[in-house]
Amino acid sequence: MTVELIDTHCHLDFPVFDGWRDKALSDAKAANVKQIVVPGVVAKDWAGLLGLCREQETALKPVLGLHPCFLYQHREQDLEELERLLACGGAIAVGEIGLDFFIPEPDVEGQLYFFESQLKLAADYKLPVLLHVRKAHDQVLKLLRRYRLPRGGIVHAFSGSEQQAEHYLTLGFKLGLGGSLTYERAKKLRRLAQTLPLASFVLETDAPDIPLSDYRDQPNEPCRVLEVAQVLAELRGISLDQVAEQTTATAKALLDL
Repeated sequence: MTVELIDTHCHLDFPVFDGWRDKALSDAKAANVKQIVVPGVVAKDWAGLLGLCREQETALKPVLGLHPCFLYQHREQDLEELERLLACGGAIAVGEIGLDFFIPEPDVEGQLYFFESQLKLAADYKLPVLLHVRKAHDQVLKLLRRYRLPRGGIVHAFSGSEQQAEHYLTLGFKLGLGGSLTYERAKKLRRLAQTLPLASFVLETDAPDIPLSDYRDQPNEPCRVLEVAQVLAELRGISLDQVAEQTTATAKALLDL
């Protein structure tokens, strides 16, 4: 395969074990994964994430946001810091942000406050967003219709219905396909991967999370976005190059890479 790949969601700033990051970057290069999008989740980690991306500025692209699952760590001043960094051009998108009503006893009001605040920032700075959504697609879609982000974004690890997928696409969003696609039991997701236009999708790993079916109980790596692409190609009955070319072009256009 000669076409480059892009991993649109990978937590390379997470410490997994000694040497993991260096190996992950080396293996990604060998797999022709040319660019890796690294989203932030809490404000205290942004400086380290930005430093890492500066060291590898050709390959690593920073995204900054306040994740709903870490609501207990977020403070009002984090939103002020996020705006300062966005104003300085410190990130290519706002993320990972969203709503998660799957976690036990979610603070719905708190999640909504931080999510809406970040949607406003994305609209103000004309940036796309990387969304984390669990058991909350209808609520997220309602807010996206309200804020109408000019550059849309990516629904990370999409797991919703076909109707919800169509609504996201109409609003200018793309659906992130990763390790979940490699499991045969993911029948609903696989059906969407086969039937929606190929331009609806971007590829991701969420490394070190969401391992592929052949690597269960192992930390995921950005190089395995190639294997996600292979599964997508098999499901659609097209070549790997076709998948790589389209998903890379989609990611580049959406994230201005």
